[in-house]
Amino acid sequence: MSEKKFILNADDFGMSLAFNRAVLEGYSSGILKSASLVANGEAFEDALQRVIPACPDLGVGVHLNIIEGKSLVKGLDTLTDEEGNFNNSFGSLLLKSLNTKENTFMEQLEKEFRAQIEDILAVAYVTHIDSHVHTHSIPRIFNLVCKLAKEYGINQVRTQFEKPYIIPDVFAHINFKYPVNLIKVALLNVFTLINESTVQKYGLKTNDYLIGVAYTSMMNSLSVAYGLKAIKYDKVTVEALIHPCRYDDGTIDNHFTEFQITRNTKLKEKIESLGFEITNYLEKAPAQADFR
Repeated sequence: MSEKKFILNADDFGMSLAFNRAVLEGYSSGILKSASLVANGEAFEDALQRVIPACPDLGVGVHLNIIEGKSLVKGLDTLTDEEGNFNNSFGSLLLKSLNTKENTFMEQLEKEFRAQIEDILAVAYVTHIDSHVHTHSIPRIFNLVCKLAKEYGINQVRTQFEKPYIIPDVFAHINFKYPVNLIKVALLNVFTLINESTVQKYGLKTNDYLIGVAYTSMMNSLSVAYGLKAIKYDKVTVEALIHPCRYDDGTIDNHFTEFQITRNTKLKEKIESLGFEITNYLEKAPAQADFR
């Protein structure tokens, strides 16, 4: 068994039927073996009833979401508007987390995180935790997530260190999104260096590298392959995150392009030729609380 692990993870599972359809169809190819489920997603019930039963070896994670949609817990005035809709950006969450004299924000955050984790634990074995728009990377929030992961028996928490690499596509690098993405990579890399000690403190596991931030909204098979080629270590776990959609009306956009990653047999051969085992975070972990 190879000590080089590659995990292709579909974020936003449960957000919509298009995301669910992409997970269901992508799973059959043998590349997509992991997906992160959004407890407050519009298609959460569809994911439970239609997709997860049809994908028995799919690693299911918790995709904590405090950016989009409605909260599961009522009355969270630091996180939502009066109608319960999340109304913070990554930047505002970061600023609120830095105010250590005001504990209301962190208390409300913990209530919402617990509700989301418990809703998913009630219906699936959870292999890992990550978050929408990487909000759990914020160091104070990351500490809370690790505390909860330990408490609920979830062994793996995503970190976001991305090794710099370039793909042979001029148009990707003249895209206005690329320099913005590089700023995100720099910030998340710093946060990961801070958060590594928190992972150790709680006795958890994490991926060694992440692929998917530098080419956010431009992810394709090429960016996955070149991201893996940049990593030269023999014992390593690399996660590539995608946001795949397969639309029933035939829409083609960046999300559909990411869905095509899951169906690319040549990419699968390339990944394996680089010595990586295509897998997920499914492993024997501490006993998880049963909310069913």
